[in-house]
Amino acid sequence: MPTVKVRNLKNKEVGEVTLPDAVFGAEFNEALVHAAVRNYQANGRQGTSATKTRGNVSGSGRKLWKQKGTGRARIASLRSPLWKGGGNVHGPQPRDWSYDLPKKMRQGALRSALSERLREGNLIVIDEFSFGAPKTKDFISAIETLKIHENLDGAKTLIVDSLDNANLVLSSRNVPKTKVTNSFGLNIYDIVYHEKVLISKAAAEELANLLSPANEKVEIAAEPKAKKPRAKKADEKVEEATENE
Repeated sequence: MPTVKVRNLKNKEVGEVTLPDAVFGAEFNEALVHAAVRNYQANGRQGTSATKTRGNVSGSGRKLWKQKGTGRARIASLRSPLWKGGGNVHGPQPRDWSYDLPKKMRQGALRSALSERLREGNLIVIDEFSFGAPKTKDFISAIETLKIHENLDGAKTLIVDSLDNANLVLSSRNVPKTKVTNSFGLNIYDIVYHEKVLISKAAAEELANLLSPANEKVEIAAEPKAKKPRAKKADEKVEEATENE
Protein backbone atom coordinates (compact mmCIF):
# COMPACT_ATOMS: atom_id res chain seq x y z
CA MET A 1 0.00 0.00 0.00
CA PRO A 2 1.44 3.42 -0.91
CA THR A 3 2.22 5.70 1.98
CA VAL A 4 1.91 9.42 1.25
CA LYS A 5 3.07 12.34 3.34
CA VAL A 6 0.35 14.77 4.40
CA ARG A 7 1.14 18.48 4.15
CA ASN A 8 -0.65 21.57 5.33
CA LEU A 9 -1.09 24.83 3.43
CA LYS A 10 2.21 26.08 4.90
CA ASN A 11 4.02 23.21 3.14
CA LYS A 12 4.91 21.46 6.40
CA GLU A 13 4.57 17.72 6.90
CA VAL A 14 1.92 16.95 9.50
CA GLY A 15 1.73 13.18 9.15
CA GLU A 16 1.32 10.28 6.78
CA VAL A 17 -1.63 8.45 5.28
CA THR A 18 -1.69 4.93 3.88
CA LEU A 19 -3.75 4.72 0.73
CA PRO A 20 -5.33 1.44 -0.42
CA ASP A 21 -3.36 -0.33 -3.09
CA ALA A 22 -6.51 -1.31 -5.01
CA VAL A 23 -7.38 2.36 -5.68
CA PHE A 24 -4.07 4.25 -5.63
CA GLY A 25 -1.72 1.44 -6.64
CA ALA A 26 -3.36 0.17 -9.81
CA GLU A 27 -1.43 -0.34 -13.03
CA PHE A 28 -1.75 2.31 -15.73
CA ASN A 29 -4.12 1.15 -18.46
CA GLU A 30 -3.72 3.64 -21.29
CA ALA A 31 -6.43 2.10 -23.48
CA LEU A 32 -8.96 2.19 -20.66
CA VAL A 33 -8.17 5.81 -19.79
CA HIS A 34 -8.42 6.77 -23.47
CA ALA A 35 -11.82 5.10 -23.77
CA ALA A 36 -13.09 6.87 -20.64
CA VAL A 37 -11.88 10.30 -21.85
CA ARG A 38 -13.53 9.80 -25.25
CA ASN A 39 -16.77 8.81 -23.54
CA TYR A 40 -16.67 11.90 -21.31
CA GLN A 41 -16.05 14.23 -24.25
CA ALA A 42 -18.73 12.58 -26.39
CA ASN A 43 -21.31 12.91 -23.61
CA GLY A 44 -20.48 16.61 -23.33
CA ARG A 45 -21.13 17.38 -27.01
CA GLN A 46 -24.19 19.51 -27.70
CA GLY A 47 -24.90 17.91 -31.06
CA THR A 48 -26.72 21.01 -32.33
CA SER A 49 -24.77 21.65 -35.54
CA ALA A 50 -27.07 21.71 -38.55
CA THR A 51 -27.13 22.67 -42.22
CA LYS A 52 -30.06 23.54 -44.47
CA THR A 53 -31.09 21.07 -47.13
CA ARG A 54 -32.87 22.06 -50.33
CA GLY A 55 -36.13 21.77 -48.43
CA ASN A 56 -35.05 24.35 -45.84
CA VAL A 57 -33.45 27.15 -47.87
CA SER A 58 -35.52 30.03 -49.19
CA GLY A 59 -36.19 30.31 -52.90
CA SER A 60 -38.74 29.57 -55.55
CA GLY A 61 -39.53 26.10 -56.71
CA ARG A 62 -40.57 27.26 -60.15
CA LYS A 63 -38.64 26.07 -63.20
CA LEU A 64 -36.88 29.25 -64.38
CA TRP A 65 -36.61 28.41 -68.08
CA LYS A 66 -37.61 25.64 -70.40
CA GLN A 67 -35.65 22.42 -70.54
CA LYS A 68 -34.35 22.76 -74.12
CA GLY A 69 -33.56 25.43 -76.65
CA THR A 70 -31.97 28.14 -74.49
CA GLY A 71 -28.36 26.96 -74.69
CA ARG A 72 -28.11 27.18 -70.94
CA ALA A 73 -27.76 24.40 -68.44
CA ARG A 74 -31.02 22.73 -67.53
CA ILE A 75 -32.47 23.77 -64.19
CA ALA A 76 -35.33 22.57 -62.06
CA SER A 77 -35.13 24.78 -58.96
CA LEU A 78 -32.95 27.50 -57.46
CA ARG A 79 -32.81 25.46 -54.28
CA SER A 80 -30.80 22.72 -55.97
CA PRO A 81 -27.39 22.04 -54.35
CA LEU A 82 -25.78 22.75 -57.73
CA TRP A 83 -26.58 26.45 -57.51
CA LYS A 84 -25.34 29.25 -55.30
CA GLY A 85 -27.65 29.71 -52.36
CA GLY A 86 -28.98 26.19 -52.74
CA GLY A 87 -29.29 23.51 -50.13
CA ASN A 88 -26.50 21.48 -48.59
CA VAL A 89 -26.05 17.80 -49.37
CA HIS A 90 -25.14 15.33 -46.61
CA GLY A 91 -24.40 18.14 -44.14
CA PRO A 92 -24.37 17.65 -40.35
CA GLN A 93 -27.74 17.39 -38.63
CA PRO A 94 -28.62 17.53 -34.91
CA ARG A 95 -27.87 14.24 -33.19
CA ASP A 96 -27.08 12.72 -29.81
CA TRP A 97 -23.41 11.79 -29.50
CA SER A 98 -23.62 10.36 -25.99
CA TYR A 99 -23.18 6.67 -25.22
CA ASP A 100 -22.88 4.59 -22.08
CA LEU A 101 -19.62 3.25 -20.67
CA PRO A 102 -19.85 0.40 -18.16
CA LYS A 103 -19.51 1.48 -14.53
CA LYS A 104 -16.60 -0.89 -13.89
CA MET A 105 -14.69 0.63 -16.81
CA ARG A 106 -15.28 4.18 -15.55
CA GLN A 107 -14.14 3.31 -12.04
CA GLY A 108 -11.16 1.36 -13.37
CA ALA A 109 -10.08 4.36 -15.46
CA LEU A 110 -10.29 6.63 -12.40
CA ARG A 111 -8.20 4.22 -10.34
CA SER A 112 -5.64 3.94 -13.13
CA ALA A 113 -5.34 7.71 -13.62
CA LEU A 114 -5.13 8.50 -9.89
CA SER A 115 -2.48 5.82 -9.39
CA GLU A 116 -0.40 7.20 -12.28
CA ARG A 117 -0.62 10.74 -10.90
CA LEU A 118 0.57 9.42 -7.53
CA ARG A 119 3.52 7.59 -9.11
CA GLU A 120 4.45 10.76 -10.99
CA GLY A 121 4.46 12.71 -7.72
CA ASN A 122 1.69 14.98 -9.00
CA LEU A 123 -0.91 13.93 -6.42
CA ILE A 124 -0.45 15.81 -3.16
CA VAL A 125 -2.46 15.08 -0.03
CA ILE A 126 -3.34 18.18 2.02
CA ASP A 127 -4.47 18.00 5.63
CA GLU A 128 -7.32 20.49 5.08
CA PHE A 129 -8.09 23.53 2.94
CA SER A 130 -8.91 26.05 5.60
CA PHE A 131 -9.19 29.73 4.69
CA GLY A 132 -10.36 32.40 7.10
CA ALA A 133 -12.11 34.39 4.38
CA PRO A 134 -12.90 34.03 0.67
CA LYS A 135 -9.86 35.86 -0.72
CA THR A 136 -8.16 34.99 -4.00
CA LYS A 137 -4.94 36.51 -2.69
CA ASP A 138 -4.81 34.00 0.18
CA PHE A 139 -5.47 31.09 -2.18
CA ILE A 140 -2.71 32.09 -4.61
CA SER A 141 -0.33 32.58 -1.68
CA ALA A 142 -1.09 29.07 -0.40
CA ILE A 143 -0.48 27.54 -3.85
CA GLU A 144 2.82 29.38 -4.15
CA THR A 145 3.84 28.20 -0.68
CA LEU A 146 3.22 24.58 -1.63
CA LYS A 147 5.70 25.02 -4.56
CA ILE A 148 3.88 22.57 -6.78
CA HIS A 149 4.40 24.66 -9.93
CA GLU A 150 7.60 26.18 -11.25
CA ASN A 151 5.54 28.88 -12.91
CA LEU A 152 2.05 29.62 -11.62
CA ASP A 153 1.01 31.27 -14.89
CA GLY A 154 -0.65 28.66 -17.06
CA ALA A 155 -0.44 25.95 -14.39
CA LYS A 156 -3.38 23.57 -14.23
CA THR A 157 -4.45 22.57 -10.72
CA LEU A 158 -7.28 20.29 -9.64
CA ILE A 159 -8.45 20.48 -6.02
CA VAL A 160 -10.59 17.70 -4.57
CA ASP A 161 -12.40 18.66 -1.39
CA SER A 162 -15.92 19.15 -0.11
CA LEU A 163 -17.97 21.73 -2.02
CA ASP A 164 -19.35 22.84 1.35
CA ASN A 165 -16.01 24.60 1.86
CA ALA A 166 -17.36 27.93 0.61
CA ASN A 167 -14.17 29.89 1.30
CA LEU A 168 -12.15 27.51 -0.89
CA VAL A 169 -14.68 27.60 -3.74
CA LEU A 170 -14.98 31.39 -3.71
CA SER A 171 -11.24 31.97 -3.34
CA SER A 172 -10.30 29.83 -6.31
CA ARG A 173 -13.01 30.58 -8.85
CA ASN A 174 -11.18 33.59 -10.32
CA VAL A 175 -7.88 31.72 -10.73
CA PRO A 176 -7.50 30.51 -14.34
CA LYS A 177 -7.05 26.78 -15.03
CA THR A 178 -7.92 25.90 -11.44
CA LYS A 179 -10.92 23.74 -10.60
CA VAL A 180 -12.46 22.65 -7.32
CA THR A 181 -14.60 19.53 -7.16
CA ASN A 182 -15.61 16.89 -4.66
CA SER A 183 -15.00 13.16 -4.70
CA PHE A 184 -18.43 12.46 -6.19
CA GLY A 185 -17.90 14.92 -9.06
CA LEU A 186 -14.38 13.79 -9.94
CA ASN A 187 -14.11 12.67 -13.57
CA ILE A 188 -11.41 11.16 -15.75
CA TYR A 189 -11.00 14.24 -17.97
CA ASP A 190 -10.14 16.52 -15.05
CA ILE A 191 -7.46 14.13 -13.80
CA VAL A 192 -5.85 13.87 -17.23
CA TYR A 193 -6.15 17.58 -18.09
CA HIS A 194 -4.79 19.07 -14.84
CA GLU A 195 -1.09 18.68 -14.15
CA LYS A 196 -1.34 18.68 -10.35
CA VAL A 197 -4.02 17.12 -8.15
CA LEU A 198 -4.41 18.46 -4.60
CA ILE A 199 -6.66 16.26 -2.52
CA SER A 200 -7.67 16.69 1.10
CA LYS A 201 -7.20 13.85 3.55
CA ALA A 202 -10.94 13.45 4.02
CA ALA A 203 -11.54 13.38 0.26
CA ALA A 204 -8.82 10.73 -0.19
CA GLU A 205 -10.57 8.45 2.31
CA GLU A 206 -13.90 9.09 0.61
CA LEU A 207 -12.44 8.27 -2.81
CA ALA A 208 -10.94 5.07 -1.44
CA ASN A 209 -14.42 3.93 -0.37
CA LEU A 210 -16.11 5.04 -3.60
CA LEU A 211 -13.62 3.43 -5.99
CA SER A 212 -12.84 0.31 -4.00
CA PRO A 213 -13.43 -2.82 -6.11
CA ALA A 214 -15.13 -4.39 -3.07
CA ASN A 215 -18.00 -1.93 -3.52
CA GLU A 216 -18.69 -3.14 -7.05
CA LYS A 217 -21.74 -5.33 -7.51
CA VAL A 218 -21.02 -9.02 -7.28
CA GLU A 219 -23.14 -11.42 -9.24
CA ILE A 220 -24.49 -14.18 -7.03
CA ALA A 221 -24.48 -17.56 -8.66
CA ALA A 222 -27.97 -18.95 -8.98
CA GLU A 223 -28.60 -22.12 -7.01
CA PRO A 224 -29.61 -25.18 -9.05
CA LYS A 225 -33.34 -25.77 -9.17
CA ALA A 226 -34.66 -28.63 -7.06
CA LYS A 227 -35.78 -31.59 -9.08
CA LYS A 228 -39.50 -32.34 -9.06
CA PRO A 229 -40.49 -35.75 -7.63
CA ARG A 230 -40.85 -38.34 -10.33
CA ALA A 231 -44.41 -39.39 -11.06
CA LYS A 232 -45.12 -42.94 -10.08
CA LYS A 233 -45.92 -45.39 -12.78
CA ALA A 234 -49.12 -47.46 -12.84
CA ASP A 235 -47.24 -50.69 -12.00
CA GLU A 236 -45.75 -49.15 -8.86
CA LYS A 237 -49.17 -47.91 -7.75
CA VAL A 238 -50.63 -51.42 -8.13
CA GLU A 239 -47.77 -52.92 -6.08
CA GLU A 240 -48.29 -50.39 -3.27
CA ALA A 241 -52.02 -51.14 -3.19
CA THR A 242 -51.31 -54.89 -2.98
CA GLU A 243 -48.88 -54.41 -0.08
CA ASN A 244 -51.40 -52.27 1.84
CA GLU A 245 -54.03 -55.03 1.57
